[in-house]
This record gives sequence, structure tokens and C-alpha cells, in this order.
Amino acid sequence: MITPLLEKALASRAPMIDSKHESAFRLFNGFTEGRAELVIDLYASTAVIHNYADDPDQGIALVQEAKDFLNTSLNWLRAGIVKTRNGRTQEEKCGTLLFGAELDRKIKEHGVWYAIDLTMNRDTSLYLDTRNLRKWIIENLKDKSILNTFAYTGSFGVAALKGGASRVVQIDLNREFLNLAKTSYSLNGFPIQKGNFIARDFFEQVSNMKRMNNFFDCVIIDPPFFSTTAKGKVDQEKESARLINKVRPLINDGGHLIAINNALFVSGQDYMQTLEALCKDGYLKIKELIPVPEDFTGYAETRAGTPITDPGPFNHSTKIAILEVRRKQV
Repeated sequence: MITPLLEKALASRAPMIDSKHESAFRLFNGFTEGRAELVIDLYASTAVIHNYADDPDQGIALVQEAKDFLNTSLNWLRAGIVKTRNGRTQEEKCGTLLFGAELDRKIKEHGVWYAIDLTMNRDTSLYLDTRNLRKWIIENLKDKSILNTFAYTGSFGVAALKGGASRVVQIDLNREFLNLAKTSYSLNGFPIQKGNFIARDFFEQVSNMKRMNNFFDCVIIDPPFFSTTAKGKVDQEKESARLINKVRPLINDGGHLIAINNALFVSGQDYMQTLEALCKDGYLKIKELIPVPEDFTGYAETRAGTPITDPGPFNHSTKIAILEVRRKQV
């Protein structure tokens, strides 16, 4: 029975349910709240149930119980899908319909609209663990120029424009993701300048920007856990420092570097040691650590068990650091 855990989770998150049902949050995080096979996210009036069971067939009963709970407890939901992490087909991994018909296509967070496509890929097109970072960006980057690398669907760039950034450049290898970012721009009335959406390999584009002496007041680097292209390799577990050093030359003196590491098996202390080693030359300084929201980590009254690796001094395996940058004077 998972229903008692879901009841406790819903009670802890009740204040997050807005009357218009436009927001997005994690309703149940089984990894931290007692059943690692199941995670439930709410995007506006659509529920997304993630079946993380090693044998997906064994997770079906939990999914059905969760569906029944949602239909009873949140009768305003208009649709629900299940994403099966170890599904046999791409459709199962990206999401199949459980109930309802029309999935929500946008959510509102901190007064900003974000376009979503919940079945576009294995993820949900908007990461909820970085909600607090989007708020920081809105509040701290007015009149700044921003480079958002590994932009995915561009939510950090959208937040920057909401906060009054002077320019935002979004880079991602996948043009489909960037097209969703453009939809977010349209939802908020932001102008779309095609030259600021670059569908290109990270390594290739960053090298090109260095040659062209392009500089930004803030660079955001939120790479996937692991990926390889013909131009380079991303390995968040072993080589996060190398990626940070790639973008440092693009940042103006006094600017910021926002570095995110979501490697589950990299402890908080290990990542801090990496950052502190980069800061030894005096040209980088750790300014602030951004916590992951409690609906994602679980609450004191809902958390169960211990994480695979200790995230401290961060509060989650998604480790977010704001770094201040100084440039060598030539």
C-alpha cells in the first residue's frame, strides 16, 4: 500500500496547490519518501506518474493505486500520464495516457509562463528541482547578458528575460528543445531573435565564441549527467571542473558562473572540493549555494531513509552553486 505515503505527501504540499491550478511541483518523491519505484509530479492540471521500478511490470500496481488516489483526492485533475523509466518502447518511456485526454501545455512559476511538452522525451521538459534557481535569476540578473549552455527548453533564459536581462543566448544541440523555449518567449511577450537560439554542439560553440571574443555577464552551465559527441565528452561524475573551465573565459570581470552538478554519485563534499580547487587561483569565488525546493527533497515529516551519497552542504544531489568571476588584467 502506497496510499498512506501519498496522503502524507499531499498534506505537506497542500499550500502549493493554487486556486487556478497553473503551478508545477513534485507531489511525491519516492526516492526520499519511502517508495523509490514511484514519483509523481503535477504540471497545472496534469499528473505525471513516473514508474521507476527495475521491472516495470512490478510497478504497475503502484501506478494504478496512485491513479486511484489522484482521482479521488484531486478531482480537478484533467489528465494523467505514466512515464516508465525502464519501458520496452520509447512511447512508454516518454509517457502514455492514464486518464483524461488533453495534457496541459504551460505552467506558471514566479509570475512567468513556461511552455511544456510532457511527452516530448523521457523528462518532462521543465525541471522542478531548479525552481529556486529560476527565482534567483529573476531577482539578480537585471540588465545583464546571459549565456545559457545545455539550455534544454530554455527555462533559465526565460527567467532571465523576466528579470530584465539585456540579452540571453540559448545553446542546445537539440533544436526541438529550443523551439519550446521560443514558445515560452511568446507566452510572456518576449521578442524572439533567431540568432540568440543556437542549435549546436556545446564544445564547438564555446570554442567559436572564444575566438570571436564574445563575453557575457553570466554563464549558466547545467550539463546532462553524461553524453558524448564528436566534439567532446560530458562527464558530471569525473570531469565537472573541465566543463567549468571551458566557459570561464567567456565571462566578464565581476560576472557570475552558475554551475549545476546533478550526478547522484558525486557527494556534496566532493563537488565542493572541486569548486574550491577551482577557486584557489583567486579568480573564482563561491558566492552562494541554491537549495532544491522541499517538495523535491521531501519534508521533515515525509522523508524516509538516507540518500545514496551525502549531498551536504547542498540539500540534494542536484547541486547548484553561484560563482563570482574575476578576469586577469592584461
